[in-house]
Order: sequence, then C-alpha cells, then structure tokens
Amino acid sequence: MSSTVPPKILDRIVICFRIGDPYGEFPIYDSRGSALFPGRWNTADTPVIYAAEHYSTAMLEKLTAGSGRIPPNQHYVRIAIPPGVPYEIVTKDHLPGWDAPDPSASRVFGATWVRDKRSPILIVPSYVARLDRNIIINPAHDDVKKIEVSLPEPVWWDDRLFEN
Repeated sequence: MSSTVPPKILDRIVICFRIGDPYGEFPIYDSRGSALFPGRWNTADTPVIYAAEHYSTAMLEKLTAGSGRIPPNQHYVRIAIPPGVPYEIVTKDHLPGWDAPDPSASRVFGATWVRDKRSPILIVPSYVARLDRNIIINPAHDDVKKIEVSLPEPVWWDDRLFEN
C-alpha cells in the first residue's frame, strides 16, 4: 500500500523522545537495532529510528521489550524536528489492520514509505498507548540531516513499576 497523498510540511517544531543505553551495542539515535529486530513499521532491509511523541510513551514502549526489571543504564535523547520538514501521518482509519497482532500491514506500509523516501518522518499510533503517537524516522531520507538530537540524559525509573 502506498500513499497517494503528498507529504505535508511541518509548520512547527516537533519534539520526540528515544530511550536507550548510550554505551550499549547500538547508539540511542541509530537504526541498526531495527534492522536486526524489525518493529511494527519496518522490515530488516528498511531500518528506521523509532521515537515517541511523549517521554512517558517512550518509557512505555521501552518497557514492552523488557524483562520486568529496571532496564540498566537507560538514557533519553530529545529529538527536534524543525519546521519545513515533510511528514506523513498514519491513523487507524488510514491503515486498517495497523494494530493487528501480526504487524504485516504496518510493516508493508512502513517499508514502502522508507524505500520511496516519501518523507523523513512518519507519525503513527502507539500500539501500547493507543491515544499517543510514535515518530518513525527514515535515516535514508535527505532531510533527516535537519533533525537535531540532544545529548543523552539519564532516565529515572520509578521502582513501583517493577514491584511484584
């Protein structure tokens, strides 16, 4: 499925967040992990950078892949996408089946979006927090160089999230 609507252009700064280990195998702002472990919106041959519109959603997304313990050495980066950058939005009405347990529909859509380089960002619903959105960043798009990424800062995890 490909979009027939041209990308829109941001009229404001969009801030989003990504959490990871700055000293881990993959840098926080990097797409290599999504090539090895594709997510809902990409395939192994179409790596992307997953981010969340809100810091709390980034935490929830990180916890879905966890072991039930406080993730070690987690830091966040603030990602600033400037006005003038093209974007697309996927809604539940736009892509039926995006939220199916089998993510085939969203993976096909996202992989096509990456390959076609339609825009540097794709705004999608969060699977874990349905009223929130994630920002998918296409590192293959020329405009991705306009995106600014902060220095990593430590994440503080509330121990109550991990109590038995």
